[in-house]
Amino acid sequence: MSNFVTTQWLAEHLSDPDVVIIDGSWHMPNSGRDARVEFTAGHIPGAVYFDIDAIADTASDLPHMLPDTETFGAMAGALGIASDKTIVVYDEAGLFSAPRVWWTLRVMGAGDVRILEGGGPKWRAEQRPIEAGEAQPEPATFTVRFNPDAVADIDKVRRASMAHDQILDARPAARFTGETPEPRQGLRSGHIPNSASLPFSALIEDGKLKPEAELKAAIEAAGIDTQKPVITSCGSGVTAAVLALALDTVGAKDVALYDGSWTEWGGRDDTPVASGGAS
Repeated sequence: MSNFVTTQWLAEHLSDPDVVIIDGSWHMPNSGRDARVEFTAGHIPGAVYFDIDAIADTASDLPHMLPDTETFGAMAGALGIASDKTIVVYDEAGLFSAPRVWWTLRVMGAGDVRILEGGGPKWRAEQRPIEAGEAQPEPATFTVRFNPDAVADIDKVRRASMAHDQILDARPAARFTGETPEPRQGLRSGHIPNSASLPFSALIEDGKLKPEAELKAAIEAAGIDTQKPVITSCGSGVTAAVLALALDTVGAKDVALYDGSWTEWGGRDDTPVASGGAS
């Protein structure tokens, strides 16, 4: 089953009661963009806005960490997201934050989650319908079936690093090597020792993942064996989901996402940091 649907497919299913459409847009804090304001100004008809900063563990000092299952079930249900529907997620960057929402929904037990190829930009470029205003969803039931194996905490990552197990970092190469500073203040520069670099942008073309053969080649070039467990990481757990999506697309079966990612690892004083190329 493909992780994606086309804009044509979604256009034909806009009124399908078994399809839930989610705008999962999120922008970096320094981007100057406000995803919620943009949603209100215009979105795919029938879509609801999934705010990863609000549907989160708001007691944590780390950004958009997964909430507890009860909170998630209640908040998803209030948005009209039912766990037994076909859920289509898109974002207004093309393919940036939608994979994080895709991953979250799957971790929490949704059975059929897809991503819109090309996202909002492709939909708009094709002059398909847009509606403005706040969403008015009918409440639904999201039955949570949490998959803990898909989530890595700092202890799991620490053990993987020490054992030279596979950790794959989605940040730009210069942030991985420590040549450029982190966009969030207070974080050290560099990477988790014994991790590998695969910038998420290398896997995307025109708002969708590159062909499977190219994904496989890029993943192999990063030194990753998809038949063995992989932990994905990034700055704050968003683009790590792009890696998780690519790995799932090429058939990897044991992939966990480090939810705290570099914001947690690089923000502590008890975690080792490497610099330069992959170590």
